[in-house]
Amino acid sequence: MEHVARPWAALWSLVIGFFMILIDTTIVSVANPRIMEGLNADINSVIWVTSAYLLAYAVPLLITGRLGDRFGPKKLYLAGLAVFTLASLWCGLSGDVQTLIEARILQGLGAAMMTPQTMAVITRIFPPDRRGAAMGIWGATAGVATLVGPILGGVLVDGLGWEWIFFINIPVGIAGFFLALRYVPALSTHPHKFDVPGVLLSAMGLFLLVFGIQEGETYNWGTITGPITVWGLIIGGVVVLAAFVAWQRFNKGEPLLPLGLFKDRNFSLANVGITTVGFTVTAFGLPLIFYYQVVRGLTPTQSALMMIPMAVISGALAPVVGRIVDRVDPKFITAAGLTLMSAALFWNATLMHPDTPIWLFLLPSAVLGFANAGIWAPLSSTATRNLPPRLAGAGSGVYNTTRQIGAVLGSAAIAVLIQARLAAELPAAPGGAGKAEPMAFGGKLPEALHEGFSTAMGQSILLPAAVILLGAAVALFFAKPQQQAWGTPGAVPAEAGARAVAEDAEAQRG
Repeated sequence: MEHVARPWAALWSLVIGFFMILIDTTIVSVANPRIMEGLNADINSVIWVTSAYLLAYAVPLLITGRLGDRFGPKKLYLAGLAVFTLASLWCGLSGDVQTLIEARILQGLGAAMMTPQTMAVITRIFPPDRRGAAMGIWGATAGVATLVGPILGGVLVDGLGWEWIFFINIPVGIAGFFLALRYVPALSTHPHKFDVPGVLLSAMGLFLLVFGIQEGETYNWGTITGPITVWGLIIGGVVVLAAFVAWQRFNKGEPLLPLGLFKDRNFSLANVGITTVGFTVTAFGLPLIFYYQVVRGLTPTQSALMMIPMAVISGALAPVVGRIVDRVDPKFITAAGLTLMSAALFWNATLMHPDTPIWLFLLPSAVLGFANAGIWAPLSSTATRNLPPRLAGAGSGVYNTTRQIGAVLGSAAIAVLIQARLAAELPAAPGGAGKAEPMAFGGKLPEALHEGFSTAMGQSILLPAAVILLGAAVALFFAKPQQQAWGTPGAVPAEAGARAVAEDAEAQRG
């Protein structure tokens, strides 16, 4: 642990920026119709407003995590926050959809610079046996931000216009910049070499994989242009990433991704767990919101407000769970939280009928709040507990990359499943059976089709419910945390961490 006079002040300073960039992954979805109208754009262009941000956010995370180790997490965080804030201004001032997409790409790059640094700083300024409480705050931020985005987006779009979902970032970004400048410490850097082939291979592989998955539905999982197909991009991405891993294994210099990280069982399993969480949190909202709006006639703001019990309970309990994690084996809390999330989603699926009293949906929403509180802090604390300081950025980059890839997979998979289930349940739907968009029904679904539509949405939500149950099974294999001499010079947190550092040092000597 590096000595920091006010670690909690540093943490809260980072949380402001982290919360803002995570909100921007979900806030735009509510504003899409208004953006289409205001910029005279078609649906495919508007979808790219979100896709471009997610792509630019996910692809560089491995690289920016390592850059934080090399140049200092504070410098990279501040630079990323400045880029993100200026890009937000550009987004709000955009006069056409192409400009907005370009500004969103810049926003995503700023977010990618910031995200690994938040987790890396926590890893370095809090000792392992006190890190759970800090990760509880970080986890609460991640969990609540995904829920607050649609609510805040609905209020801003209805009250001020779509531009304000971006303008709101400017005062928040400026405040976050000066707070981070004041309270986040300038931590020691490590003289990493820059693995140029690793950077190119990882960026290319992640781009092909994420782009292919993200845009598969747009092109009906077929040809994009000429000989380029969706599946060609996905397979190409997997092949390039395999080449990246092989290069990391045999690189005689210093690799971008120290593979020794994965010798720590808990780090590897936590990455699998956070992938299922990213998948589920992204996937379950779409069928639920469609049901609320298309079948029950709720407005975007009203449908987002149905998630308030989840947001409030999760935000209140996550810090408490974080403190508990420091005292007990986190695998039981994690497995319980993931199982609760699965149960709440199965419960939602059984309630999705046209005549179900709408207030009943607040009950599984509350259960999701308890589940969220038991997931984020234990998973992130387990992932980082054995990481030595010099690998904090690399480990954080990997963890956040797997979370984002899980989110992209969830988004693509749920879109395909919704379309398939609508095609099966609404064979005579006007406007074309099986269209996921409410616009396919002329903006209003005939009452005779409500039951079939509800059934399709209920069936679709079973996929994220099953995936998160897989995460619960994985959590049961976490190893019990060991007591670690974090403050002793030269001490390494755990046997796995020791191996990782030894291999990293050997690679540099080579």
